[in-house]
Amino acid sequence: MALTQLKEYPEDRIAVITLNNPSRRNALSRELLQNLEENLQSLHDSPAINVVIIRAEGPVFSAGHDLREILGQDSESVRQLFQECARTMSLIRQVPQIVIAEVSGIATAAGCQLVAACDLAVAAQSAQFATPGVKIGYFCASPSVQLARNIPRKQAAEMLFTGNFISAADALSYGLVNRVVPDEALREESWRFAQEIARWSLPVLRGGKEFLHHQLEMSEEGAAQFAVEFMTRQSSTVDAIQGITAFLEKRSPRWSDR
Repeated sequence: MALTQLKEYPEDRIAVITLNNPSRRNALSRELLQNLEENLQSLHDSPAINVVIIRAEGPVFSAGHDLREILGQDSESVRQLFQECARTMSLIRQVPQIVIAEVSGIATAAGCQLVAACDLAVAAQSAQFATPGVKIGYFCASPSVQLARNIPRKQAAEMLFTGNFISAADALSYGLVNRVVPDEALREESWRFAQEIARWSLPVLRGGKEFLHHQLEMSEEGAAQFAVEFMTRQSSTVDAIQGITAFLEKRSPRWSDR
């Protein structure tokens, strides 16, 4: 049985990837990461999907890496595991679709990293987040990369150096998630969130996602000039012309990918 499941809803332009190994607390084993990467790769060039929701089966979103794949393994095996993890997290950023984490239960270590790697996140009120590597003598270096790019430095340091759980409310205030909803409303809210975005043009979403990530790595002045060039190029695209014309004519736009 595959450790992740992909289901596409082209009529809504949404796909759902489900982590499906609840007996192992949806640990990000090498096999599960490979399955997740395959799912994302299959969607990469899909013109029919604009948004991807990543959710989990069972009471735990993900407990992080399977420590049995680390303890007692040779350095090359451990390196390959973390290379696979880095590749999967990077692919979430590279796919043109907007990726939403739907978080129920706990998300720890690399599970928390997965949430941070997604473009957006919705959490149940009972969800909890932690990077507890310090408690087992194995600092969460890999999760810290995405975590520290989502939340302020002091909050990231506290999570990494104490290993303590934070609540969904804290995750919201820190900026790790976008929305917190009652547990029973989680799936409905993540789907509604996905629908808000899926109605827009995929080329516009793709370009915007690429721009957002690139400019965050630049100085403010460099990002401003990058934006000048981006807006200039974008002004002559089919969807910009269509969208601006539709706005002026007070009608709904007809996107190029429909």
